[in-house]
Amino acid sequence: MRLKIVAGNWKMNTTVEQGVALSQSLLEQISQVPEDVILAIAPPFTHLYSVYQQIVNSRIALGAQNCAAYDKGAYTGEVSAAMLASVPCKYVIIGHSERREYYREDAPILNKKLALALQAGLIPIFCVGERLEEREAGRHFEVIASQLKEAITVLTPSDFSKVVIAYEPVWAIGTGKTATSEQAQEAHAFIRKILAESFGVLAAQTSILYGGSCKSSNAAELFAQKDIDGGLIGGASLQADEFIAIAKAF
Repeated sequence: MRLKIVAGNWKMNTTVEQGVALSQSLLEQISQVPEDVILAIAPPFTHLYSVYQQIVNSRIALGAQNCAAYDKGAYTGEVSAAMLASVPCKYVIIGHSERREYYREDAPILNKKLALALQAGLIPIFCVGERLEEREAGRHFEVIASQLKEAITVLTPSDFSKVVIAYEPVWAIGTGKTATSEQAQEAHAFIRKILAESFGVLAAQTSILYGGSCKSSNAAELFAQKDIDGGLIGGASLQADEFIAIAKAF
């Protein structure tokens, strides 16, 4: 059975005080979420330890939004995978479209981040997905395959088995647009096919999350698809009631 995961990416939102309050609201409602659904949150770096203290020993897992491509040293402003593991975080998001676009993170950088995250014992949530112009040009499968082959299929089977994939159509992030359940399923099935070419039956055990404007109104339809195992949630994860409603959609 693949793990069902609903992960909230808070991005650059909330103060520490607001983040702790949001965590408390989630704690108060977590009993509504099915026992077999993992609820994870990825606050900003500044919040991690305060939020960890809030959710420790609960069903809520802690993640980070990014990690450095270096293990330590003179890299002012960077946060290493080992530092995140020491908080302790369980998950780390790698390859988010915003990191790829705004910070020019390419395959060599992402490969380093994946290796260091796995070495530190973190579970990477590795993001892939196409831009609007790539989908309109019919290149979305080509783009997704390239992103996977450059970073994921080079892993050993042992390391690959620890990775979660998130499909995020870039044209549906923060735009209010959402891929139809059929479009999302088609992309997820394609991702699983590409993974199976390198890792065989392990691909059938890999959780693949949908990450494009998923909300409570469409989560049930998306999560009902054969190859969609949860969501990587952006703006909707900043509202406790909405985030819990999405997790309940299973």
